[in-house]
Amino acid sequence: MRPFELTRPTTIEAALTSPGAFLAGGTTLVDLMKLDVLTPQHVVDINELPLRGIDTSDGLRIGALERMSDVAAHPGVYPAVTRALLQSASQQLRNMASIGGNLLQRTRCTYFRHVAMPCNKRQPGSGCPAITGANRMHAVLGTSDACVATHASDLAVALVALDAELRLVSATGSRTVRLADFYRLPGDTPEVENDLRPGELIAEVLVPRLDWASHSTYVKVRDRQSYEFALCSAAVALDVRDSHIVDARVAVGGVATVPWRLSAVEEALRGAPATPASFETAAAAAADGARPLSANGFKVSLLKRTVIRALIELTEGSR
Repeated sequence: MRPFELTRPTTIEAALTSPGAFLAGGTTLVDLMKLDVLTPQHVVDINELPLRGIDTSDGLRIGALERMSDVAAHPGVYPAVTRALLQSASQQLRNMASIGGNLLQRTRCTYFRHVAMPCNKRQPGSGCPAITGANRMHAVLGTSDACVATHASDLAVALVALDAELRLVSATGSRTVRLADFYRLPGDTPEVENDLRPGELIAEVLVPRLDWASHSTYVKVRDRQSYEFALCSAAVALDVRDSHIVDARVAVGGVATVPWRLSAVEEALRGAPATPASFETAAAAAADGARPLSANGFKVSLLKRTVIRALIELTEGSR
Protein backbone atom coordinates (compact mmCIF):
# COMPACT_ATOMS: atom_id res chain seq x y z
CA MET A 1 0.00 0.00 0.00
CA ARG A 2 1.34 3.39 -0.97
CA PRO A 3 1.04 6.25 1.55
CA PHE A 4 -1.87 8.65 1.05
CA GLU A 5 -3.57 11.50 2.86
CA LEU A 6 -7.10 10.87 4.19
CA THR A 7 -9.65 13.59 4.89
CA ARG A 8 -13.25 13.32 6.14
CA PRO A 9 -15.31 16.37 5.12
CA THR A 10 -18.74 16.79 6.67
CA THR A 11 -20.26 19.04 4.00
CA ILE A 12 -20.68 18.60 0.27
CA GLU A 13 -18.98 21.95 -0.31
CA ALA A 14 -15.89 20.85 1.62
CA ALA A 15 -15.76 17.52 -0.22
CA LEU A 16 -15.97 19.18 -3.61
CA THR A 17 -13.04 21.44 -2.82
CA SER A 18 -10.89 18.49 -1.70
CA PRO A 19 -9.25 17.02 -4.81
CA GLY A 20 -8.69 13.29 -4.57
CA ALA A 21 -10.34 9.89 -4.85
CA PHE A 22 -13.75 9.71 -3.16
CA LEU A 23 -14.24 6.83 -0.71
CA ALA A 24 -17.69 5.53 0.27
CA GLY A 25 -17.94 1.79 0.99
CA GLY A 26 -14.43 1.20 -0.30
CA THR A 27 -15.33 -2.13 -1.90
CA THR A 28 -13.81 -1.08 -5.23
CA LEU A 29 -11.34 1.69 -4.42
CA VAL A 30 -9.50 -0.16 -1.65
CA ASP A 31 -9.16 -3.30 -3.79
CA LEU A 32 -7.66 -1.33 -6.67
CA MET A 33 -5.30 0.53 -4.33
CA LYS A 34 -4.05 -2.77 -2.95
CA LEU A 35 -3.45 -4.01 -6.49
CA ASP A 36 -1.59 -0.78 -7.37
CA VAL A 37 -4.10 -0.14 -10.17
CA LEU A 38 -5.09 3.14 -8.50
CA THR A 39 -2.56 5.13 -6.49
CA PRO A 40 -4.29 8.28 -5.20
CA GLN A 41 -2.25 10.59 -3.02
CA HIS A 42 -5.40 11.98 -1.40
CA VAL A 43 -8.48 9.97 -0.41
CA VAL A 44 -11.67 11.82 0.57
CA ASP A 45 -13.97 9.82 2.87
CA ILE A 46 -17.47 11.10 2.00
CA ASN A 47 -19.50 8.96 4.41
CA GLU A 48 -20.44 11.94 6.59
CA LEU A 49 -22.06 13.80 3.68
CA PRO A 50 -25.86 14.23 3.60
CA LEU A 51 -26.34 12.02 0.56
CA ARG A 52 -28.76 9.46 1.96
CA GLY A 53 -32.45 8.72 1.83
CA ILE A 54 -34.85 6.46 -0.08
CA ASP A 55 -38.14 7.88 -1.31
CA THR A 56 -40.72 5.80 -3.21
CA SER A 57 -43.63 8.24 -3.01
CA ASP A 58 -43.35 9.34 -6.65
CA GLY A 59 -41.02 7.12 -8.63
CA LEU A 60 -37.81 6.30 -6.79
CA ARG A 61 -35.13 8.49 -5.29
CA ILE A 62 -32.01 6.95 -3.75
CA GLY A 63 -29.24 8.90 -2.06
CA ALA A 64 -25.83 8.01 -3.44
CA LEU A 65 -24.50 6.93 -0.02
CA GLU A 66 -27.31 4.49 0.70
CA ARG A 67 -25.98 0.96 1.16
CA MET A 68 -27.03 -1.64 -1.37
CA SER A 69 -28.52 -3.93 1.28
CA ASP A 70 -30.68 -1.15 2.70
CA VAL A 71 -32.10 -0.28 -0.72
CA ALA A 72 -32.79 -3.94 -1.49
CA ALA A 73 -34.72 -4.29 1.78
CA HIS A 74 -36.76 -1.10 1.36
CA PRO A 75 -40.46 -1.62 0.58
CA GLY A 76 -41.67 -0.03 -2.62
CA VAL A 77 -38.40 -0.33 -4.55
CA TYR A 78 -39.08 -1.70 -8.03
CA PRO A 79 -38.58 -5.50 -8.18
CA ALA A 80 -35.98 -5.33 -10.96
CA VAL A 81 -33.84 -3.04 -8.80
CA THR A 82 -34.26 -5.18 -5.68
CA ARG A 83 -33.38 -8.39 -7.51
CA ALA A 84 -30.38 -6.83 -9.22
CA LEU A 85 -29.06 -5.72 -5.84
CA LEU A 86 -29.68 -9.07 -4.15
CA GLN A 87 -27.78 -10.87 -6.90
CA SER A 88 -24.79 -8.54 -6.60
CA ALA A 89 -21.62 -9.60 -4.73
CA SER A 90 -22.12 -11.05 -1.23
CA GLN A 91 -24.26 -9.97 1.72
CA GLN A 92 -21.17 -8.58 3.47
CA LEU A 93 -20.25 -6.46 0.45
CA ARG A 94 -23.83 -5.29 -0.03
CA ASN A 95 -23.79 -4.10 3.60
CA MET A 96 -20.75 -1.93 2.81
CA ALA A 97 -21.10 -0.85 -0.82
CA SER A 98 -22.86 2.40 -1.68
CA ILE A 99 -25.28 2.93 -4.54
CA GLY A 100 -23.11 5.63 -6.12
CA GLY A 101 -20.00 3.51 -5.76
CA ASN A 102 -21.69 0.53 -7.36
CA LEU A 103 -22.60 2.57 -10.42
CA LEU A 104 -19.00 3.83 -10.68
CA GLN A 105 -17.24 0.53 -10.09
CA ARG A 106 -14.46 -0.32 -12.49
CA THR A 107 -14.36 -3.32 -14.78
CA ARG A 108 -13.34 -6.72 -13.43
CA CYS A 109 -11.28 -7.45 -16.54
CA THR A 110 -8.21 -9.32 -15.29
CA TYR A 111 -5.92 -7.42 -17.64
CA PHE A 112 -7.08 -4.13 -16.15
CA ARG A 113 -6.48 -5.39 -12.63
CA HIS A 114 -3.02 -6.86 -13.34
CA VAL A 115 -0.52 -4.00 -13.50
CA ALA A 116 2.09 -6.14 -15.25
CA MET A 117 -0.22 -6.43 -18.28
CA PRO A 118 -0.99 -3.71 -20.84
CA CYS A 119 -4.47 -2.19 -20.67
CA ASN A 120 -5.84 0.81 -22.53
CA LYS A 121 -8.15 1.67 -19.63
CA ARG A 122 -5.28 1.81 -17.17
CA GLN A 123 -2.57 3.04 -19.52
CA PRO A 124 -3.98 4.56 -22.73
CA GLY A 125 -2.23 3.37 -25.87
CA SER A 126 -0.71 0.27 -24.29
CA GLY A 127 -3.10 -2.16 -25.99
CA CYS A 128 -5.92 -4.57 -25.16
CA PRO A 129 -4.59 -8.13 -24.76
CA ALA A 130 -8.10 -9.43 -24.03
CA ILE A 131 -8.99 -9.13 -27.72
CA THR A 132 -6.73 -12.08 -28.56
CA GLY A 133 -6.27 -13.47 -25.04
CA ALA A 134 -8.50 -14.85 -22.28
CA ASN A 135 -11.82 -13.28 -23.23
CA ARG A 136 -14.59 -15.68 -22.18
CA MET A 137 -16.06 -13.11 -19.75
CA HIS A 138 -15.71 -10.16 -22.09
CA ALA A 139 -18.17 -8.13 -24.15
CA VAL A 140 -19.72 -8.84 -27.53
CA LEU A 141 -21.66 -5.55 -27.78
CA GLY A 142 -20.36 -1.98 -27.72
CA THR A 143 -16.76 -3.06 -28.14
CA SER A 144 -13.96 -1.36 -30.05
CA ASP A 145 -10.45 -2.23 -31.18
CA ALA A 146 -9.24 -0.55 -27.99
CA CYS A 147 -11.35 -2.33 -25.35
CA VAL A 148 -13.71 -5.27 -24.91
CA ALA A 149 -14.20 -5.15 -21.11
CA THR A 150 -17.71 -5.59 -19.71
CA HIS A 151 -19.39 -3.23 -17.31
CA ALA A 152 -19.61 -4.87 -13.89
CA SER A 153 -22.75 -3.41 -12.25
CA ASP A 154 -25.97 -5.42 -12.01
CA LEU A 155 -27.81 -2.45 -10.53
CA ALA A 156 -26.93 -0.23 -13.50
CA VAL A 157 -28.64 -2.65 -15.89
CA ALA A 158 -31.93 -2.48 -13.98
CA LEU A 159 -31.72 1.31 -13.68
CA VAL A 160 -30.96 1.79 -17.39
CA ALA A 161 -34.01 -0.32 -18.23
CA LEU A 162 -36.12 1.98 -16.05
CA ASP A 163 -34.75 5.22 -17.58
CA ALA A 164 -33.02 6.30 -14.38
CA GLU A 165 -31.18 9.60 -14.07
CA LEU A 166 -28.30 10.76 -11.91
CA ARG A 167 -28.15 14.09 -10.14
CA LEU A 168 -24.53 15.21 -10.13
CA VAL A 169 -23.24 18.01 -7.90
CA SER A 170 -20.16 20.19 -8.20
CA ALA A 171 -18.86 23.43 -6.72
CA THR A 172 -20.68 25.31 -9.50
CA GLY A 173 -24.08 23.67 -9.08
CA SER A 174 -25.84 20.48 -10.10
CA ARG A 175 -26.96 18.79 -13.28
CA THR A 176 -29.05 15.76 -14.19
CA VAL A 177 -28.05 13.16 -16.77
CA ARG A 178 -29.72 9.97 -17.97
CA LEU A 179 -27.83 6.96 -16.71
CA ALA A 180 -27.84 5.45 -20.20
CA ASP A 181 -26.08 8.59 -21.48
CA PHE A 182 -23.74 8.77 -18.47
CA TYR A 183 -21.77 5.68 -19.50
CA ARG A 184 -19.36 6.01 -22.42
CA LEU A 185 -18.63 3.42 -25.09
CA PRO A 186 -14.88 2.71 -25.23
CA GLY A 187 -14.22 3.85 -28.80
CA ASP A 188 -10.65 5.14 -28.98
CA THR A 189 -10.71 6.41 -25.38
CA PRO A 190 -11.64 3.48 -23.13
CA GLU A 191 -10.04 5.23 -20.15
CA VAL A 192 -13.00 7.67 -20.22
CA GLU A 193 -15.73 5.46 -18.80
CA ASN A 194 -18.44 7.95 -17.92
CA ASP A 195 -19.54 11.57 -18.00
CA LEU A 196 -18.51 12.38 -14.41
CA ARG A 197 -16.46 15.55 -14.59
CA PRO A 198 -13.53 16.44 -12.30
CA GLY A 199 -14.85 17.73 -9.00
CA GLU A 200 -18.31 16.15 -9.40
CA LEU A 201 -20.12 13.73 -7.09
CA ILE A 202 -23.15 11.55 -7.66
CA ALA A 203 -25.74 12.95 -5.26
CA GLU A 204 -28.72 10.72 -5.98
CA VAL A 205 -30.35 8.30 -8.38
CA LEU A 206 -33.75 9.30 -9.75
CA VAL A 207 -36.12 6.80 -11.37
CA PRO A 208 -39.20 8.38 -12.97
CA ARG A 209 -42.58 7.12 -11.84
CA LEU A 210 -43.61 4.11 -13.89
CA ASP A 211 -46.67 2.39 -12.46
CA TRP A 212 -46.10 -0.83 -14.34
CA ALA A 213 -42.45 -1.09 -13.22
CA SER A 214 -43.86 -3.05 -10.30
CA HIS A 215 -44.15 -5.77 -12.95
CA SER A 216 -40.43 -6.15 -13.52
CA THR A 217 -37.63 -8.62 -12.88
CA TYR A 218 -33.90 -9.20 -13.17
CA VAL A 219 -32.38 -12.47 -14.33
CA LYS A 220 -28.66 -13.16 -13.94
CA VAL A 221 -26.81 -16.06 -15.55
CA ARG A 222 -23.40 -16.81 -14.02
CA ASP A 223 -20.94 -19.62 -13.46
CA ARG A 224 -22.00 -20.10 -9.84
CA GLN A 225 -25.08 -19.14 -7.88
CA SER A 226 -23.58 -16.39 -5.72
CA TYR A 227 -20.68 -13.96 -5.52
CA GLU A 228 -20.03 -14.03 -9.24
CA PHE A 229 -20.27 -11.54 -12.09
CA ALA A 230 -22.75 -12.06 -14.90
CA LEU A 231 -22.09 -13.96 -18.06
CA CYS A 232 -25.36 -12.39 -19.11
CA SER A 233 -28.20 -10.65 -17.31
CA ALA A 234 -31.52 -9.10 -18.30
CA ALA A 235 -33.73 -6.49 -16.64
CA VAL A 236 -37.28 -6.51 -17.98
CA ALA A 237 -40.43 -4.52 -17.20
CA LEU A 238 -43.72 -5.16 -19.00
CA ASP A 239 -47.08 -3.44 -19.23
CA VAL A 240 -49.46 -6.26 -20.13
CA ARG A 241 -53.16 -5.70 -20.68
CA ASP A 242 -55.66 -8.23 -22.01
CA SER A 243 -52.78 -10.66 -22.61
CA HIS A 244 -51.00 -8.20 -24.94
CA ILE A 245 -47.89 -6.13 -24.31
CA VAL A 246 -48.62 -2.41 -24.30
CA ASP A 247 -45.09 -1.32 -23.41
CA ALA A 248 -41.76 -2.89 -22.50
CA ARG A 249 -38.36 -2.04 -21.09
CA VAL A 250 -35.40 -4.36 -21.64
CA ALA A 251 -31.73 -3.93 -20.81
CA VAL A 252 -28.92 -6.45 -20.53
CA GLY A 253 -25.57 -6.77 -18.79
CA GLY A 254 -22.54 -9.04 -18.78
CA VAL A 255 -22.38 -8.88 -22.58
CA ALA A 256 -21.58 -5.22 -23.30
CA THR A 257 -19.08 -2.52 -22.41
CA VAL A 258 -21.91 -0.48 -20.85
CA PRO A 259 -25.38 -1.42 -19.55
CA TRP A 260 -27.12 -2.14 -22.85
CA ARG A 261 -30.69 -1.08 -23.65
CA LEU A 262 -32.42 -3.30 -26.23
CA SER A 263 -34.66 -0.80 -28.02
CA ALA A 264 -35.28 -3.11 -30.98
CA VAL A 265 -36.49 -5.87 -28.66
CA GLU A 266 -38.77 -3.42 -26.87
CA GLU A 267 -40.26 -2.27 -30.15
CA ALA A 268 -40.86 -5.85 -31.27
CA LEU A 269 -42.66 -6.62 -28.00
CA ARG A 270 -45.06 -3.67 -28.13
CA GLY A 271 -48.46 -4.80 -29.37
CA ALA A 272 -47.50 -8.48 -29.39
CA PRO A 273 -49.27 -11.16 -27.38
CA ALA A 274 -47.50 -12.03 -24.15
CA THR A 275 -46.50 -15.51 -25.30
CA PRO A 276 -43.22 -17.43 -25.55
CA ALA A 277 -43.48 -17.31 -29.33
CA SER A 278 -43.61 -13.51 -29.27
CA PHE A 279 -40.71 -13.41 -26.85
CA GLU A 280 -38.58 -15.57 -29.16
CA THR A 281 -39.39 -13.36 -32.12
CA ALA A 282 -38.50 -10.19 -30.22
CA ALA A 283 -35.33 -11.64 -28.71
CA ALA A 284 -33.99 -12.47 -32.15
CA ALA A 285 -32.84 -8.83 -32.36
CA ALA A 286 -31.12 -8.87 -28.95
CA ALA A 287 -27.63 -9.56 -30.29
CA ASP A 288 -27.75 -7.27 -33.33
CA GLY A 289 -24.29 -5.83 -33.92
CA ALA A 290 -22.53 -8.38 -31.71
CA ARG A 291 -18.80 -8.93 -32.29
CA PRO A 292 -17.90 -12.20 -30.55
CA LEU A 293 -14.30 -12.98 -29.67
CA SER A 294 -12.44 -16.28 -29.71
CA ALA A 295 -13.86 -17.60 -26.42
CA ASN A 296 -17.16 -15.78 -25.90
CA GLY A 297 -19.21 -16.56 -28.99
CA PHE A 298 -21.63 -18.48 -26.76
CA LYS A 299 -22.81 -15.13 -25.37
CA VAL A 300 -24.68 -14.35 -28.60
CA SER A 301 -27.16 -17.20 -28.10
CA LEU A 302 -27.02 -16.89 -24.29
CA LEU A 303 -28.10 -13.26 -24.59
CA LYS A 304 -31.20 -14.18 -26.56
CA ARG A 305 -32.08 -17.05 -24.21
CA THR A 306 -31.63 -14.88 -21.13
CA VAL A 307 -34.01 -12.24 -22.46
CA ILE A 308 -36.59 -14.93 -23.29
CA ARG A 309 -36.17 -16.48 -19.84
CA ALA A 310 -36.72 -13.14 -18.11
CA LEU A 311 -39.85 -12.44 -20.17
CA ILE A 312 -41.28 -15.91 -19.49
CA GLU A 313 -40.53 -15.75 -15.77
CA LEU A 314 -42.14 -12.33 -15.52
CA THR A 315 -45.34 -13.28 -17.36
CA GLU A 316 -45.70 -16.70 -15.74
CA GLY A 317 -45.24 -15.14 -12.32
CA SER A 318 -48.18 -12.82 -12.92
CA ARG A 319 -50.67 -15.54 -13.72
